[in-house]
Amino acid sequence: MKNPLVTSYDEANDLILINKALDGNRKALNELIIAHEPFIYNVAWKYTNDQNNANDLTQEVLIKVITKLSSFKGKSSFRTWLYRIVFNEFMQTKRKPMEDRWENFDDFANQLNAIPNPELSVEEELEQEFRTKTARVRCMSGMLMCLTREQRLIYLLGDVFKIDHSLGAEIFDISKDNYRTKLSRTRKEFHAFMNKQCGLVNLSNPCRCSKKAKAMEAAGKMQTDKKLFDPKYSATIAAYAGSVADEVADTVDKKYIEFFHQHPTKKDFDKETIINELVNDANYNKYFDENNLGS
Repeated sequence: MKNPLVTSYDEANDLILINKALDGNRKALNELIIAHEPFIYNVAWKYTNDQNNANDLTQEVLIKVITKLSSFKGKSSFRTWLYRIVFNEFMQTKRKPMEDRWENFDDFANQLNAIPNPELSVEEELEQEFRTKTARVRCMSGMLMCLTREQRLIYLLGDVFKIDHSLGAEIFDISKDNYRTKLSRTRKEFHAFMNKQCGLVNLSNPCRCSKKAKAMEAAGKMQTDKKLFDPKYSATIAAYAGSVADEVADTVDKKYIEFFHQHPTKKDFDKETIINELVNDANYNKYFDENNLGS
């Protein structure tokens, strides 16, 4: 699965597809969206902590990109233009239920600590490996929802999906130093909570994913027949992110970020994308009529 935000991004190919799409080539438009849809969806997935919300947000973003495509003038790279639209949409969209589930990190910690920590035998630890992974993903996803929207996006892009800091600054339309500062502050706040609460990064903490998983299952709060964040559970962020020009974190911070790199990503997308439906809709065809395009 390709990450369009890595430094090996092929701008020239996107420009070819844009020109063809604006000339009415539906196949080129579909190919353009296919190249960027996975990244948009997977960031939306982590951003909203819900598959259905991620689907809706991705569709809203793609419609906006399609209807604005003729306004792209090449003053910036296409991916910078596109992802500014994407993340502006993320910031402005109606708040999702998961965003209001916890008021802050303290509220999240109180609810987490209220879950019992039953003792497990060695055999039980081995038997419920999958349940433990599910609980871990759910817990860390909940942590993300305690961040503000801007913090969540900056952390997801800068540390979890490992985008280049220069590109991050362009997307958020701020200086590179300002982007680094915002990312650093968010990282410190987030990682301070993990160091205080999470047994994965600080063994002196009492919180253990396996114990919480057992308690959640016993309370009927975790469906063991469904995997969180999964259509196929066939890829991870670590494999998806690719290489970048800048180091996104120092050695200590990488310990925290590594747990997020183990989060799953959706890898397989339907061959028939939303674009096939949209380009056959008269309401959207007008955006690709050369008589309606701007100069």
